[in-house]
Amino acid sequence: MSTTTEVIAHHWAFAVFLIVAIGLCCAMLAGAWFLGGKARGRYTNTPFESGAPAVGTTHLRMSAKFYLVAMFFVIFDVEALYLYAWSTAIRESGWIGFVEATIFILVLLAGLVYLVRIRALDWAPAPRRVVVKPTTISHSNRHTQ
Repeated sequence: MSTTTEVIAHHWAFAVFLIVAIGLCCAMLAGAWFLGGKARGRYTNTPFESGAPAVGTTHLRMSAKFYLVAMFFVIFDVEALYLYAWSTAIRESGWIGFVEATIFILVLLAGLVYLVRIRALDWAPAPRRVVVKPTTISHSNRHTQ
């Protein structure tokens, strides 16, 4: 047998899989185009939410704190996934793996403590500082009997 025939014989299942997958995707797209709704009306392309028409604009300015909290969540969530994967292989990693995971957790805790100390996770606006002037009490008006 030639090398080309051997390669084709060896990878025929993958080629069949690709052809079937591409064919299935094309069939689904064609079916949606033929069977999909063709209604065009006045309010067809307008946003509609919770049974009420949209009021106002959708271009809102979001606070940067929203994005910070979202990034912190993603970072700490991905780190939790790493720890989950480590926990499934704890017996194979031994004490060295345990020490490495402990260092990893301590670095994460240090980052979380830093974020709390700089108040990066506070959603509420900063409280207003009201300056209270101390009043002096005069003791010269004593009642004498």
